[in-house]
Amino acid sequence: MASLCARAVRQSYSLVASSALTRTSPRLLCTATQQKNGHRSEEDTEKPEQSAAEKVLTEEKTQLEEQLKEMTEKYKRALADTENLRTRSQKMIEDAKLYGIQGFCKDLLEVADILEKATESVPKEEVTTKNPHLKNLYDGLVMTEVQIQKVFTKHGLVKLNPDGQKFDPYEHEALFHAPVEGKEPGTVAVVTKVGYKIHGRTLRPALVGVAKAP
Repeated sequence: MASLCARAVRQSYSLVASSALTRTSPRLLCTATQQKNGHRSEEDTEKPEQSAAEKVLTEEKTQLEEQLKEMTEKYKRALADTENLRTRSQKMIEDAKLYGIQGFCKDLLEVADILEKATESVPKEEVTTKNPHLKNLYDGLVMTEVQIQKVFTKHGLVKLNPDGQKFDPYEHEALFHAPVEGKEPGTVAVVTKVGYKIHGRTLRPALVGVAKAP
């Protein structure tokens, strides 16, 4: 009898536990489903936020790249301008060194012209030991002229005596054109005043007469 009672109690307990488990399981399933759906909704909410942040970062990156490109171009232009300025300045310094004395040299040309005319005006037949004073004066003029030409050469000054050469308008100044026997047309027939160049640049053109066809 006691055994039958114990069996009946166990069966009753099993039925109660089974019904309680049956009642609570849908709630647990519902809660799990809601939590899962909640996580999904949070992920779906975060995705648009991340997309917006990525868009902002992309725009900022594009702007920074454009600014970098612009600054690079400005830097390159500044470097080119600086190099051009340096080259021009260097050229000006070199020109100043080469041609800074051309005004002084041009004034000395008149002295050289006077010395040349003085030596040419002395009759060569009178320059003898019989006339020592004239000879000494003539020799002194010649030595002075030679020395001044050495100084001119030292500083890049070169005499232009284009007698018989082809007329060059960059180095010669034509005073007249006339037919000259034995001279080809277009050549220098007469040199009335020699010219000078300084470091390849014409300082004073030679004054010449040019032969032309008869």
